[in-house]
Amino acid sequence: MPETAASTLSKPDYGIDAPAVLKSMLTRGGLFVAFGLLIWFMNRVAVPRRALGMLYVLGAIGVVYLAVAVVMLWSSRVGKLSVRDRLLDSLALRGDEKVLDVGCGRGLLLIGAAKRLTGGRATGVDIWSSEDLSKNSAEAARANAKAEGVADRVKIDDADARKLPFANESFDVVMSSLAMHNIEEQEEREGAIAEMARVLKPGGRLAVFDMRHTGDYARQLRELGFADVQLSSISFLWCMPARTVTARKA
Repeated sequence: MPETAASTLSKPDYGIDAPAVLKSMLTRGGLFVAFGLLIWFMNRVAVPRRALGMLYVLGAIGVVYLAVAVVMLWSSRVGKLSVRDRLLDSLALRGDEKVLDVGCGRGLLLIGAAKRLTGGRATGVDIWSSEDLSKNSAEAARANAKAEGVADRVKIDDADARKLPFANESFDVVMSSLAMHNIEEQEEREGAIAEMARVLKPGGRLAVFDMRHTGDYARQLRELGFADVQLSSISFLWCMPARTVTARKA
């Protein structure tokens, strides 16, 4: 039976991160290249050397913008999957844990964890900002969980990282990817990290992957009494340095 539209829809889609920024990079790159070509075409006979020089300058600027866009697109489609796998490998899940993903988006990290669970269950929460991730919604995350065959191991709720609707010490593992930096105020970011610590069981593991503030997260976790606080090596995704903080609740 040939592939149908229904079978195409069954494939998971974890979205494009910062879609407005990606669109801006593509637009600026295209405009600089087009403007450079236009100036060269209009002046190639009268002042050929100057026209060619302008084409080189404007074209180079455009190519830089387009290169950034390519890196951003690769990061969203390929790079973040590799980061997800490394983060989950570091957690060494047994399979029976209760896992929480804070700011789960379309479910990349959440579903990756669920695929490693046997008797456990993964819960994802988010406020579903479409500025941070294209077509970000609880429905999209549920569709991806179904496509990946883990819908029975996944629960998805609306919740803010700064006020998690869970009891103290509810989860064996708490994790987050590319969500905390979207909280602009430092005090509120600290509140979100404190909430993640609150709902984690003693002996439980916490992992946060982010593009900014990871040193602050590590410092706060040490102040909260966490053990084995570690920062990973730097990954350059979306043309920005990113690191993973891991720790164990004492």
